Amino acid sequence: MTSKATVDVAHELVGLLERFADRVPLPKVRALHLPPAAMANTKAGEFCAIELEDGSLGLSYVLLDASTKNLVANAGDPGLGLEGADALAVARWFTGAPGARRALGFAAVNALTRCLFDRAGFRPGASPDSIGMLDPVAGDHIGMIGLFPPLVDSIVHTGAQLTVVQLRADLAGDRADYRVTVDRNELATCNKVIATSTMLLNDSLDAMLSVCGNARSFALIGPGAGCLPDPLFARGVTLVGGSWIADRVAFLSALAASESWTAAARKVAIRRADYPGFEVLLGRV
Repeated sequence: MTSKATVDVAHELVGLLERFADRVPLPKVRALHLPPAAMANTKAGEFCAIELEDGSLGLSYVLLDASTKNLVANAGDPGLGLEGADALAVARWFTGAPGARRALGFAAVNALTRCLFDRAGFRPGASPDSIGMLDPVAGDHIGMIGLFPPLVDSIVHTGAQLTVVQLRADLAGDRADYRVTVDRNELATCNKVIATSTMLLNDSLDAMLSVCGNARSFALIGPGAGCLPDPLFARGVTLVGGSWIADRVAFLSALAASESWTAAARKVAIRRADYPGFEVLLGRV
């Protein structure tokens, strides 16, 4: 597995969307949807959504740092309104704008990707599990980038070895069934890796991929994994798993009420081997 890092992922993604914009007029931003301000800094306030005028929705993680957390804390501020904004211009924030604006740019990238998928008639297949279809078995060494406690049991119960790479040093140490470390080089011995799409926001994807040369599977998952997978597949990612919003009204109602929106979405997985590619999708628009 090799990492292609001559052009960063953000610029590649926006470049593809610019080609989409050259093909057809793109919808503008209808609204920015945030969880209630009371949910700032809590798990219930993890994601925001940008909605386009055609109903396309894109998600982004908003607990990354102080600026994104403040985005939710100030949810009632009318200055946050993006209604009528050029969606591609907002998506360009992902390539270098600071803090919260970058997170909003990523949400716009994901919303425009959904717009492209819908216009091209592309619907990702359902994901059969929550662990990126890694199919862990005894003898595997699974790498997990970012600690996902709900997924740990699904891995260690198979008899597979699990190593978790975390940024927080206070979480490092050996557990009964797995190990947590801040040293990404420990991924070098893993033959399968699962990682959070938050790596696209903290710019750690290429660095992590650079030490995963022994991994034959690298799954990037999470509700924010809604972007075009082409630049990710080119770098060595083998599966992108995200949330496909199936019921827009129910999703927005749940987000505004800080309730679970699981019933309004379905978990999907795009495997590199099955994906038709951006050029084919663009040709269908």
